[in-house]
Amino acid sequence: MAGPVVAAAVILGEDFYLPGLNDSKKVSESKREQFYKYIMEHAICVAIGKATAAEIDELNIYQATKLAMSRAVDSLKIKPDYLLIDAMEIPITIPQKPIIKGDAKSVSIAASSIIAKVTRDRYMKDLGEKYPHFGFENHMGYGTAAHMESIEKYGIIDEHRRSFAPIKQYG
Repeated sequence: MAGPVVAAAVILGEDFYLPGLNDSKKVSESKREQFYKYIMEHAICVAIGKATAAEIDELNIYQATKLAMSRAVDSLKIKPDYLLIDAMEIPITIPQKPIIKGDAKSVSIAASSIIAKVTRDRYMKDLGEKYPHFGFENHMGYGTAAHMESIEKYGIIDEHRRSFAPIKQYG
């Protein structure tokens, strides 16, 4: 319900090996942080793309995710010959293959998932410091009871996604 959508593009070498690398949602926060550090140190190239809450509201979450992915790929210092993408195609001229449950089937997609999740979580923790009454560092912008109570009490901020059902009534 709050914050940007974050995507990452990661180019790995043929010899890249990281035991336990998997979908970021299936890995503990401490393990994600370890994986993030390793990936950042050993990947050939890493880039981040974001779409803001306002862009999510304007485009919808699916199109904003594609935008964030496109921005990540466009930001790579080395241009890839081919893209493996988790479950969708993006509007870019590079040949690509969408893979359903790609983060469980592709090391590069799993690495991208880790980089994107850690980047977004860090962003939300920083937002929690800026707006301590919202507790973003605890719920990362999801619709928890505590988050909803904070919205009831303090209203919404620019980081809230106004097109999302529970937020619409406050916009």
